[in-house]
This record gives sequence, structure tokens and C-alpha cells, in this order.
Amino acid sequence: MTASAWLILCWLGLALLSLASVQAGNSGASTLLAAGVLLAALVKAWLIVERFMELRHAPRLWRGLLLAWPLCLAAGILLSLRGLA
Repeated sequence: MTASAWLILCWLGLALLSLASVQAGNSGASTLLAAGVLLAALVKAWLIVERFMELRHAPRLWRGLLLAWPLCLAAGILLSLRGLA
């Protein structure tokens, strides 16, 4: 598959994940829905790092750092939501 085809597929995936996040966010307020939205955000971050930034061939340290940041944010948000409930 060509690079431009991968980018188009990733763009479509990002758009679908964004639409799913908006739909889930408008469905109500629960920890499970918030976890679903955060999971979609993590998948989007992975797609951006791996495909758009083309770091799939980069050193593991860079990939790990760029993927750990959204994971830490999602964990912090979920922990704060659990504390509020």
C-alpha cells in the first residue's frame, strides 16, 4: 500500500473516531462513556504518532515518550473522575 493510501486511511480513521467521540460525549455522562472517549483519544494519538509523524521506524524511546504522554493524561482524567464519583 502506498504512503498516500495509508494517510487517507488514517485520516478516515481519525474522522470516524472523532465522530464516535462526539456521539459518545453527547450520549450522557458516565465513567464508562468517559473511558470510551479517552480510549478513542488514545487510538487517535497512536495513529498520529505512528502514521502521520511516521515514527514507527524511530527509536523506541521517542515512540514511547510520545505515546506515554496521552496515556498519562487519560489515566489522570479517569482517576480524577473516579474520585469525583
